[in-house]
Formats: sequence, structure tokens, C-alpha cells
Amino acid sequence: MVSHAHGVDSEVGTLRTVLVHRPGAELKKMTLRCRERLLFDTMPWLSRAQQEHDAFTSALRGHGVEVLYLTELLQDALEYETARADAIGSVLADPALGEELRALVHDHLEALSPEALAQSLIAGLSPAEFRTGRGVVFELLDRHDFIIEPLPNLVFTRDSSFWIGDRMAVASLAAPARRREPELLSVIYRHHPRFAGARSLYQPGPEQVHGGDVLLLAPGVLAVGVGQRTGPAGLERLCRHAFDAGLAHTVLAVPIDQRSQAAHLDTICTVLDTGTVLMHPAVAYTLAAHTILPRPDGMRVSRPRPFLEAAAQALGIDRLRLIDAGLDPVSGPREQGDEGHNALVIAPGLAVCHERNAETICLLEAAGLTVIAVPGSELASRRGGPRGMACPVGRDPAATAPAGPDPFHHAEPIRALFRAVAEAGAAGAHPDADVPAAPEPVPLPAAAAAGWPAVTRRGDLAAGQHRSSAEQQDGSSHELAQAG
Repeated sequence: MVSHAHGVDSEVGTLRTVLVHRPGAELKKMTLRCRERLLFDTMPWLSRAQQEHDAFTSALRGHGVEVLYLTELLQDALEYETARADAIGSVLADPALGEELRALVHDHLEALSPEALAQSLIAGLSPAEFRTGRGVVFELLDRHDFIIEPLPNLVFTRDSSFWIGDRMAVASLAAPARRREPELLSVIYRHHPRFAGARSLYQPGPEQVHGGDVLLLAPGVLAVGVGQRTGPAGLERLCRHAFDAGLAHTVLAVPIDQRSQAAHLDTICTVLDTGTVLMHPAVAYTLAAHTILPRPDGMRVSRPRPFLEAAAQALGIDRLRLIDAGLDPVSGPREQGDEGHNALVIAPGLAVCHERNAETICLLEAAGLTVIAVPGSELASRRGGPRGMACPVGRDPAATAPAGPDPFHHAEPIRALFRAVAEAGAAGAHPDADVPAAPEPVPLPAAAAAGWPAVTRRGDLAAGQHRSSAEQQDGSSHELAQAG
């Protein structure tokens, strides 16, 4: 059992407390010249982003969720000298400042109030704002440069920190534009009275881990996407710490596509209930997973198996319920690109989605969920959805997934699909090359007779059609020596 104050053991227990960041002056610092460096495709519209974020947090509070604002927590923490020293020290560690400018920036930040210091740490500091600047480095700065870079991606609080059980994990973000975000979260968790006594599971380091790649499938069962954001070394360190702390007994390592639409695991898979996931079929039936288990002398890593099969086995159930996010070659990828698979569950059977994801909302409602639709046109353009904008700090314990019949026989079509994909990869096929289409759904009577897993699919809701899972494959494994 985890505390309502701090503790999260799943994606689906009733949400009690969440950490968010309301977009602010950091977006106003954006220029055409620096936007790509700061990971923006277009110029942000601050007032609209704030309106949409306010609607999002209002919906959360309307359902009994306590909303904590990152800026307010940071201001509170900066009342303490030790917190100020940590926060200022993280800025001064930038080697680009040089010796003379570093000393001037130190004096400038030390003189600021907690509110003004928090503003500078989040919104950044430009040469025009630093009137006492001088020296070689300062004089050579362009007007588009920053002495302290703004953090316009801070709104995606799920990336920079996450909770597993009663411990917080502060991420190590890959992009240079985001590397200071976890440092602010560390200041908050270490020094704010709200988190006094809270224990740390993971702290920033050279190994990259993003919270958007970490799914809590059930108590003790994690799925971690491994790709352009979270690397194998970060996964290994997270596994080791979670196993050592007794917070996980199984971790699924899920290699994900390197393209931008699949930058994080939570952009292609959302856990809607224990044993129920929302995924696009093009991903659901090709995604693989390595099962990682602890052992006294290291960690055991299985050979890759179909993700749906590996997840069901880890959960101790016969099958997962898959809500199929549509096979339409146009609307399906569009919904994924608009973060349609990035829903935030705030209670069993209740989820928040962006209203622009109309087809996904219809699917979820047809599957029996209640959906709170909030505006998200400006926020979704940043490649983030409701889940990405919320770091749950407290949830009720999750219920146990229901068991079902064995789904892994009569699944040769899925098995053949995985075999074809594996062969294409072994032959050095380009990652964007066409892969075999997922097999056609089986009509309900045949599926029921075979015990195949239930699927809610766009266009097939009335017919109640079902799709198969993958046949159970060889569970052979190899060993990974535990580092450190």
C-alpha cells in the first residue's frame, strides 16, 4: 500500500495529487532563431497555452485531484539557503559562461528574491536583461543567445520526474535544452517541506532516462521504452535501483521507433486499466519486449517476445484487453501524432484526453470509459498530451487485473508477422520500410471459441470483433551481469 501523500504503484489508481507546470514567460523568450534548439517546431502562443493548461488543471481539481504547481514549489524551496545554493550551482556549472561572467551571474542570482530567482531559473536570462554583464564571453553573446537558457518544455512534468511506489525518480533528459529541468525537480524534492522524508529512487546522471518512457503496468511491473530518449544504460540503472528497493519484480524493456511520433513509450501506449491498454495496431502487433528479472548475481534478460504477450505474463493474466486505435492509414497516424494515445487516467474508468483526438475519444467511450475532453491544440503542438503534462505524486493502490482464458493458441498469423518483421530487421531493412499488415480481425464467434483477446476497434464496435494476441514464444533468456 502506498500513501496518498506520495506514492504511485500504477497508471490507473485514483489520482490524488499531481505535479504540473503552467506555461509562462519561458515561452515568451522564444525566437525564430532559437526555437529549433529549444525543441519547438513552431512559435508558441503563450496565452492560448495557458488557457488550455488552466482548463486541464480545472478538470483535475473538479474530480478531487490536488494540483501542485512546480513554480510555487520551487519558490517555496528557494527560501532555504541550501536550496538556493543547489539551484544557483546548477546554473554556474555551465562551462560556456567562462570565469568572469560566471562570477557576475553568481552575484546577480544571489541578490534575487525566491520569486525572482525561480523566474530566472525557469524563464532564463538574456544578455539584454543582464545589464551588469561585461567581459569577453558577455560581449560576444548574440542578442538571440542566453546567459541562462529558458525551459519551455518544462510543461511536460512527466518527463523530468516520476514516482515508483513511495520513491521519486528524477530523470536524466537527453536533449541539451532540457538537461536543467531535472535539476529544478531535485531542488524541490530535496528541500521543499512537502517532500520531507521522501526517498529517492533515481537521480540525474550520465545515463539517460525519461519519465515518458516509464509505464507502471501494475504494482511491481514496469514497462520502459528504450530509444532516442531512454538508453539501455539508463534502463539498467533504473532496473537495478527498482529491484534493490523491492519496488519492482519485473521490468519489460521495450525498444521503440526512433521517429519523432514515437519519441516516448507513452506516445504509443496508454494504460487505461490494469490489463487494458490503448495502442495503434501497427504498433501493438509489432512491438516487442525483453523481460528483465532480478537475480542474486545480476539481472536476467529474456529474448524479445511480443509486447502484449510479455505484458500479460508479467501481470499474471492470460491476456491484455487491447483498445485498438484504428486501422485507417490516415486518421490512425494523425491521432498518434496529436498524442491521442497519451491519455491521463484519473480514476478507474475515467480519463482525460485532448478534445482534438475525437476518434480516440469515441473509441474509449465505446469501450466503457468516461472521457473528460479538454482543449489542447496549442499544447498538443508541442508533442505532448495530458499524461505528459502531469506527474502523479499520489494515487490510490491499483486493483488486480482480471484473468481470462488462454489467448496464445491459434495465433500463427501474429507469430508469422513477428517472424517477418524480425527477418526484415536482420536483413538490414530501413526502419521506415513497409512491414506486413496486421492480420484481419476474426469475427466474434470464432474469436470467442478460440479464446482470443478482446479488442475494441474503430469501425468494428457494433460487430464486436476481436483480434488475436501472439502465440507464446520461446522464453529462453540470457544473462546480463549487474553493473556496479
